[in-house]
Amino acid sequence: AMEDVSAKFVSQKISRTRWRPLPPAALQPPDLFATGSWDNEDNRISIWSVGDLGNTGLNGEYHGEPHLLCDIQHNGDVMDMQFLDQERIVVASSTGTVTIFRHHQNNQTLSADHRWAKAHYHVDQDTSCGGAACTGVVCNNPEIVTVGEDGRINLFRADQKDAVRTIDNADSSTLHAVTFLRTTEILTVNSIGQLKIWDLRQQRNEPSQIFSLAGDRVPLHCVDRHPNQQHIVATGGQDGMLSIWDIRQGTMPVSLLNAHEAEMWEVHFHPSDPDHLFTCSEDGSLWHWDTSANVSEKPSFLHQGGRSTAYLSHSTMNQSVVSAWLSNDPTKDRMEITNLIPNQTLSVNSLDVLGPCLVYGTDAEAIYVNRQLFA
Repeated sequence: AMEDVSAKFVSQKISRTRWRPLPPAALQPPDLFATGSWDNEDNRISIWSVGDLGNTGLNGEYHGEPHLLCDIQHNGDVMDMQFLDQERIVVASSTGTVTIFRHHQNNQTLSADHRWAKAHYHVDQDTSCGGAACTGVVCNNPEIVTVGEDGRINLFRADQKDAVRTIDNADSSTLHAVTFLRTTEILTVNSIGQLKIWDLRQQRNEPSQIFSLAGDRVPLHCVDRHPNQQHIVATGGQDGMLSIWDIRQGTMPVSLLNAHEAEMWEVHFHPSDPDHLFTCSEDGSLWHWDTSANVSEKPSFLHQGGRSTAYLSHSTMNQSVVSAWLSNDPTKDRMEITNLIPNQTLSVNSLDVLGPCLVYGTDAEAIYVNRQLFA
């Protein structure tokens, strides 16, 4: 599969890669992505085109390499970033600042649209050195939620100068990542192995539910929610394990899967084909977890405390995934796992999947695009 991958060497370590979302009902594959860098003297936000679509070989394989459309300097390490819409990208900085950048497609430039200085801070917002890293951001236009090293959760709106809501002491430990569970609820993961649900309609500053890894309180670094089965959540952490949670039941993961040999930095369900999940790690690997393999012949059972309950999914299309992700041992004869980059040695910090395309970035100062994930 490596021959489907095009690489671009850039003179910076890449901390985040994100596809620009496609317009609703778009049929074409994604064509633009953004990257953010870290650990460089001059960090940048960059917008890339995947390259010349006309430049294909005899068998339709793709030969172009990504090319830079525009970039802009970014203050601090890029800790996270998300597209708000087709033009705007929200970026979380190690300085605690959150910035919305706008991509002007008419003249291919980037500009800072709005900035919340020190959205995250340790002592107080006004001291010069008080910034705390903003570690995670998630968008549901116009709403933006950020979390940070300071244990704070902020809810911003793209069109408003001040935070709509701040939960100051949401967590006594570092919050590492955040995602939406529903439009009014968010999920956070922290540095002591906890997954928490917050209901933004509630005025009280307490989580509505707390889940945690048993035993060693391993820091969790990343979280993603299944796009159709909203009760299924995947997390990854410092020990490289993949945890699958069913938030309707219990307070512990339904399955723990041995995965990477070092920190797992990101986990993503494929947005339109969630039988497929992708994880990347400090150990230089990027894994494709495929639960679509021969699940059709198997009855759909949700195992719970020894008794099997027949469980029918709401959406017929994804019946398989219910049995696969929530079975006691999803790897048992119903999952194929492929390391998409066998020989990489430095950390794979970020990945994003959309349609048939995968983009990932590494500490080897390179970005990679695979346009035929399911070939």
